[in-house]
Amino acid sequence: MTQMTSTTQSPYTDKQISVWLRGLLTIAWSDGHFDLEEQNLINSLTHQELSATDKSTALEPVSPEELATALGHDPKAAENFLRTAVMVAVADGAYSFCEDELLHSYCQALGLKLEILEVLRSTLCDPAAEKQAAEVTPSIPASGLVHQHPDVLHPVKDWLDQMEIHDPKVARFLCKLIPSQCPFERDINLFGRKVAHIPPLCKLNPLYEQLVSLRFRALSYLADECGEDVSPYC
Repeated sequence: MTQMTSTTQSPYTDKQISVWLRGLLTIAWSDGHFDLEEQNLINSLTHQELSATDKSTALEPVSPEELATALGHDPKAAENFLRTAVMVAVADGAYSFCEDELLHSYCQALGLKLEILEVLRSTLCDPAAEKQAAEVTPSIPASGLVHQHPDVLHPVKDWLDQMEIHDPKVARFLCKLIPSQCPFERDINLFGRKVAHIPPLCKLNPLYEQLVSLRFRALSYLADECGEDVSPYC
């Protein structure tokens, strides 16, 4: 089905959106793992959202300085970018040291002071323990994020729920990136024996409701404000 081209006027320039999306990809790949499956996913995510020129640089990491040049003069846009960046960082139910370091560098470059990032930092595990857990069961998040009491993350949830959608490209990107339903649980088998069990993402991630809510707001924006057919995302 051909996607309708939105006529909604975005408050952001094409350059800002290009840097915004590349920033999200930089967060997603901050763990250094970038396999063929991820490359195919990113090709799909960026195919319709970036111009031919921007596609050639879509896989290039965004430095804090470049991000600040594009978004630093608009505090509201900068904070909304960080909201989406946090969403990407915690989408798998984990919050890693490399993600934390990159988010803090982005926040500092954008001239923002967010206590929310300090709350997330408190969920990090000991680096040695995280590394050992990742080596034993690389598919299971090692971060303390999944073990936090709900009240600890309440300020983070409130802050994420304030995310505003004002650009169709960002909205489409989020609709593609965030799964339309809770991923199925599965067992990991080795030589015919179960060696690990991965529960559904919605049970692993205490911020899953915020992800789902953001996806719904992005869908509603595309349908109600932009008049687009959102059935391909459902």
